[in-house]
Amino acid sequence: MPRNGHRHRLILYNYMLNHWWKSTLWIGVLLLALAIELRILPEQLPQYHYLLVSDLTFWTVVGAGGYAIILSVFLILIAKSAYIQPCATHLNLVTPFLRMNISYRRIRQSSSVEMKHLFPINKYKGWRWRLARPLAGKTAIVLEMQGWPLPHWVLNLFLSPFFFPDKTSRLALLVPKWMDFSMEMESFRSTWLDSQHEPDSNPQSDLLADLSNSKK
Repeated sequence: MPRNGHRHRLILYNYMLNHWWKSTLWIGVLLLALAIELRILPEQLPQYHYLLVSDLTFWTVVGAGGYAIILSVFLILIAKSAYIQPCATHLNLVTPFLRMNISYRRIRQSSSVEMKHLFPINKYKGWRWRLARPLAGKTAIVLEMQGWPLPHWVLNLFLSPFFFPDKTSRLALLVPKWMDFSMEMESFRSTWLDSQHEPDSNPQSDLLADLSNSKK
């Protein structure tokens, strides 16, 4: 078996970033349009009484609009860089701002559960409801663990609330092909568990066994 499995994209992370980059892009476009209106229209249409603004105000609006557009491009580039990958001894969870190894020793069991059962949409309002609704019918792999690999407050800084079904040490992983991920993860995990049950080799006992066999 290879040391590392496939990288399975984290849909939830990608889904949230897609919302963010669209919002920041619109903000950038609107700010640049506002800057154009504040500077160009008074010069082109002097017969109308437009509000005259200083150069500092104009360039501040231009800078804010440009920054919002650059941020949108950055979010587009990193949107697909979050993934979960089974490895020989652990799961490797990677996002642009967080890299975490989840040891197979820590995992008690895994199960497949639809998102609507983990996060009932009638519990949410506003932006959380808008995020939960299109994901309700998708299936997530839920890891039940013996404690968190990192402090929970740290994970809350970098992962969406929809990674955490409740206050216990459970982690919901939403990937494009959940069955493929589940089978690959369990294959790596079973191999690791089997390796933990194999007796360690004792060089001294091996030498005695060789001498005994040579005398026969």
